[in-house]
This record gives sequence, structure tokens and C-alpha cells, in this order.
Amino acid sequence: MAEEFVLQHGAWHGGWAWQPVAARLRAEGHRVIAPTSPGLGIDDDPRGVTLSDCVDRLVDAVDRSGMTDVTLVGHSWGGFVVAGAAPRLAGRLKRLVFWSAFVPEAGSCLNDEVPPHYTELFEQLAAASDDNTVLLPLEVFQGGFMQDADPATAAVVHSVLRPQSFLCFSEPAVGGNAYRDLDVPIDYLLSVDDVALPPGEHAWAPRFPQRCGAQVTEVPGSHESMFTRPAELAEGILRLATAP
Repeated sequence: MAEEFVLQHGAWHGGWAWQPVAARLRAEGHRVIAPTSPGLGIDDDPRGVTLSDCVDRLVDAVDRSGMTDVTLVGHSWGGFVVAGAAPRLAGRLKRLVFWSAFVPEAGSCLNDEVPPHYTELFEQLAAASDDNTVLLPLEVFQGGFMQDADPATAAVVHSVLRPQSFLCFSEPAVGGNAYRDLDVPIDYLLSVDDVALPPGEHAWAPRFPQRCGAQVTEVPGSHESMFTRPAELAEGILRLATAP
């Protein structure tokens, strides 16, 4: 039976980042869309883009797709986007999946959920920019986000990342905790070698799975395993979508 997937990317990425995974899901007969949030397209101006704008874009993309039984997947910062969109898409949702993603708490923003050194870095980068945007430095990306690839490969991926509006990191969660009150199963998919958030109180797990009451399903790879382990990631997503 064909499944319907909507894949929401994380910060600095676009829908293009899902291509290695989406291609595998489509090859098995499933329908997939991977929208790009405003400000992150190749011709977009990121100035002034908010988290609310990104939620609106995702809702509009699903509405226009005509999909009616959606497994909605959010990666990293994209957890804020799918959580904000889910209540508005409730009648179309089959499952909500957070993959190595932030799970919002009402009133919190991304800057509240990361270690202080990340918050300070983002604030400094935004202040130093001409348009209040943030772009993750190459050395941080190579060492903490895509450490399971050789440095040259990670540098290629980094070269196509886009600066993101700082407002997307500082706006509180859209819709509060309403995503938890839907009659929709919630899953947490975790890449086992993901060190983008360091071990300890700020780690991905157990705090985010516990926050949404989800069991953890593990897949291989780093935070960027859509590039380094796409087959295993696609398999993990499909396994959740077809779970009883």
C-alpha cells in the first residue's frame, strides 16, 4: 500500500536535502513532498522570515498536495515547524514523526533548547550579519553535524546551506502544545551518532521523546544521515509509517 510522506527540513537546509531519502521512498511506490521553508530557497530573501511564516508555508504545501493520510516528518529545527503545522493539518495526518528534532514546549523557542554556547554563537552571527541571519560555521558543521562523512564531502554540503533568519530561532513555538492533544500517533526517530546536541541535559534524548510521550526508534548515522545513511533513514521512516 502506498504511503504519503511530507518531509520538513531543518535549519539552513531546503527540501533538496531530503532527495536521497525521498528517492528511495518513491522507488517503493510512495508519494513524497519536501517543501522548502521561506527564506531558504535559492532566490529567497531571508530577512524578516519568522517561524510562523515557515509553519504557514508547510500547511499550504500539504493543502495544495491533496494528501489525506500523511506521515509528517520534521528534522532538527523542523520539529518546531511540524509541531506548529500539525493542529492545522490534523484531519490529514496519519502520524507525526520527529527525527533528531526539537520537540517544542509552549513558550519555548529554539534558542531556549540548545546549549548556551550555541545561543551565544547564533546571537553573535546574527549581529555580525547585514540581515539578522545565521549560517552555521563550516568547522561546527563538519565536527558536530556531519562527522560521519569525510571533511571534503561535509564541506560540499555546507557550501549549499543558506543563511537563516534569526527570528526562526527566537520566536516561541507556534500553537503551543496543541500538537500533543491530537488523535495522532507521535514517534521519535533518533540517529544514534547524532552529536549536534552534546550528551547531557541538552541531548536529543531522553528529554524530547519524553516531552511528547514517544518511544525512541534508532537509525544509524549522524545529524545529517539523510546524506550519509539515506537507505537506513528511509527504512526507519517507512517502518514507523506502517506500524500498527
